[in-house]
Amino acid sequence: MKNIILIAPPAAGKGTQSKLLSSEYNLTHISTGDLLRTASQKNDEMGSLIKGLIDSGSLVSDEIVINLLKDTLDNLNSGYILDGFPRTVNQAEKYLDMLEELNIPLGDVIFIDIPKDVIKKRIIGRLVCPNCGAVYNNLIEENKPLKEGICNECSSELIKRKDDNEETFDKRYDTYVKETYPLVEFFKDKGVLSTISGNLSKEETFDMLKQIIGNK
Repeated sequence: MKNIILIAPPAAGKGTQSKLLSSEYNLTHISTGDLLRTASQKNDEMGSLIKGLIDSGSLVSDEIVINLLKDTLDNLNSGYILDGFPRTVNQAEKYLDMLEELNIPLGDVIFIDIPKDVIKKRIIGRLVCPNCGAVYNNLIEENKPLKEGICNECSSELIKRKDDNEETFDKRYDTYVKETYPLVEFFKDKGVLSTISGNLSKEETFDMLKQIIGNK
């Protein structure tokens, strides 16, 4: 059974690679965000608590997230890939304790390493088509639309997301460095971390991931 954790900075393509890996290895894609949203819709005490926290913009405690994840894994009959978890060393420690309790192997922990300047360019230059969802980048030559500001696929006018700006990116990256990047050393110290370059095409990155996962 293959279980996978991907660690990566914002805009490194983690979401895209998670979907590709889920399809390739028939893995359950587990998003902690989805788990929380589903739980918040239940008409019980826990659902009301989570809904209140989400609606108020408050953080949901690690304990609640771990318990939701534990229930999910305890009823799972396939391998899985985690999306958005763990984000901190504290979450990772609780996750390892939970795996030991459930007798589930850790599996692969892979760090997608990519320079800050590269991912900043990906975000700041990103343009999206509001009609068909195609994504372009006016700062990366091979990803520019054929006609400036116009979608190649459906000829709709491209837009820029409000949060695709330098200030928002710097805040997200600083949070990543402070809270999530320490996971790299945490898992490296345990001898379970593999590292690949994310400064490649989507296809090349996927091939490198398959080389790591397929050899175990």
